[in-house]
Amino acid sequence: MADELSLSNLSPAQPRKARKRVGRGLGSGKGRYSGRGIKGQKSRAGSHTMPAGFEGGQTPIDMRLGKLRGNTSADAMPIGPFRTYSQPVNVRDLEQRFDAGAEVTPEALKAAGLVRKLSVDVKILGQGDLTKSLTVSAHGFSKSAVEKIEAAGGSVTWLRGEPVKKKKRKRHKAAAPAPEADEPEAEVTDEAADEPAEDEPAEAEG
Repeated sequence: MADELSLSNLSPAQPRKARKRVGRGLGSGKGRYSGRGIKGQKSRAGSHTMPAGFEGGQTPIDMRLGKLRGNTSADAMPIGPFRTYSQPVNVRDLEQRFDAGAEVTPEALKAAGLVRKLSVDVKILGQGDLTKSLTVSAHGFSKSAVEKIEAAGGSVTWLRGEPVKKKKRKRHKAAAPAPEADEPEAEVTDEAADEPAEDEPAEAEG
């Protein structure tokens, strides 16, 4: 039979471990520096909570290396990490899912299972053949898709307006400086010819 519970036989359910008491002098068992060593970064408060990529204060490697250019770069806006996305639908899919004379809209494309969301733009691409006359409304069209839809007797409607091509700026070449005209030589008059030169002494009269 177990002993009755009393103050003399109480014990914790789990063995207790005394916490580390640091900074209590040389007699505490943790010595003079409390297990931190002598000086340096790791002896300071907050030294074990450095951010990812921290290299001791020097310029981190992600800033030392060159950055990628183009639409795959992380800082390319709005194409990089926040790039816009449109759901592609080819004209061959329209040929298979719709009858001649049908009106193709994003709602009709979702009902046909060609797109998943109405909140994402739809772009019609020109892969495949189209022989049916369709009235297609979408947010974007490729050049070949427009040609194939119109060639089949259909029409296209841009839901966000047809994009306007930007005019390329012509760079004006700097005009070359005009060659300097040769200065005409000074004409010698009869009066100047009769005057004696400054270096030559004048002839004595009589």
